[in-house]
Amino acid sequence: MEKEELYQLSFQLVLHSGNARSFAMEALQEAKKKDFDAARQKITEAEAELLQAHKFQTQLIHAEAGGEKLDIPIILIHAQDHLMTAMTLKDLAVEMIEMREEFLGANTIKEETLE
Repeated sequence: MEKEELYQLSFQLVLHSGNARSFAMEALQEAKKKDFDAARQKITEAEAELLQAHKFQTQLIHAEAGGEKLDIPIILIHAQDHLMTAMTLKDLAVEMIEMREEFLGANTIKEETLE
């Protein structure tokens, strides 16, 4: 794989990972506003971006597994950092949204029983 192709794959990883991270953060903001449908939609969008990033990552893995020697540029390492951060943030956002929903649901039930 030529260095230029490695750069292009790296930039695609950064792009899709950054988009996924942004969507995950937007999901948290929507959950904060108690708009859980919008939050779930943002998580879906984040997952779609992560899927795109994963496709580019898979190209690299297949190339190396096929015996191709890759001269890894720093930008690729940076791209991998972006991807892992975005994946972690998306997973954490899902958990936080679910916790917020459960908490608000529990408080609603508690308030209704007090009335």
